Amino acid sequence: MNEDPRCCGAGTCIIDPEGFCWCGQQWDGEKMAMPKPVLPADEVQAIQSQQDQSKAGAE
Repeated sequence: MNEDPRCCGAGTCIIDPEGFCWCGQQWDGEKMAMPKPVLPADEVQAIQSQQDQSKAGAE
Protein backbone atom coordinates (compact mmCIF):
# COMPACT_ATOMS: atom_id res chain seq x y z
CA MET A 1 0.00 0.00 0.00
CA ASN A 2 1.34 3.44 -0.94
CA GLU A 3 1.57 6.01 1.82
CA ASP A 4 -0.68 9.01 1.19
CA PRO A 5 1.40 12.25 1.23
CA ARG A 6 -1.53 13.95 3.01
CA CYS A 7 -1.14 11.69 6.05
CA CYS A 8 -0.29 13.57 9.25
CA GLY A 9 2.40 11.04 10.11
CA ALA A 10 0.42 8.94 12.57
CA GLY A 11 0.17 6.16 10.00
CA THR A 12 -3.54 5.74 10.67
CA CYS A 13 -4.99 8.26 8.22
CA ILE A 14 -7.95 7.16 6.14
CA ILE A 15 -8.62 10.00 3.69
CA ASP A 16 -11.67 10.12 1.42
CA PRO A 17 -11.71 11.67 -2.09
CA GLU A 18 -12.84 15.06 -0.67
CA GLY A 19 -9.75 15.18 1.56
CA PHE A 20 -11.50 14.39 4.86
CA CYS A 21 -9.66 12.10 7.27
CA TRP A 22 -11.47 9.79 9.71
CA CYS A 23 -10.17 12.00 12.57
CA GLY A 24 -12.12 15.02 11.31
CA GLN A 25 -9.28 16.94 9.69
CA GLN A 26 -9.37 17.98 6.02
CA TRP A 27 -6.61 18.51 3.48
CA ASP A 28 -6.40 22.27 2.79
CA GLY A 29 -4.04 21.96 -0.18
CA GLU A 30 -0.91 22.19 1.95
CA LYS A 31 -1.58 20.33 5.21
CA MET A 32 -4.22 18.51 7.22
CA ALA A 33 -6.20 20.93 9.38
CA MET A 34 -9.55 21.17 11.14
CA PRO A 35 -12.16 22.33 8.61
CA LYS A 36 -13.82 25.70 9.04
CA PRO A 37 -17.36 25.40 10.38
CA VAL A 38 -20.11 25.86 7.81
CA LEU A 39 -23.48 27.28 8.84
CA PRO A 40 -26.65 26.04 7.17
CA ALA A 41 -28.09 28.55 4.67
CA ASP A 42 -31.13 29.33 6.84
CA GLU A 43 -28.90 30.28 9.78
CA VAL A 44 -26.78 32.52 7.54
CA GLN A 45 -29.93 34.29 6.32
CA ALA A 46 -31.17 34.76 9.90
CA ILE A 47 -27.84 36.28 10.97
CA GLN A 48 -27.79 38.61 7.96
CA SER A 49 -31.37 39.67 8.70
CA GLN A 50 -30.46 40.47 12.31
CA GLN A 51 -27.44 42.49 11.18
CA ASP A 52 -29.54 44.41 8.65
CA GLN A 53 -32.12 45.24 11.35
CA SER A 54 -29.35 46.41 13.69
CA LYS A 55 -27.90 48.68 11.00
CA ALA A 56 -31.35 50.12 10.19
CA GLY A 57 -32.00 50.84 13.87
CA ALA A 58 -28.64 52.60 14.25
CA GLU A 59 -29.38 55.06 11.46
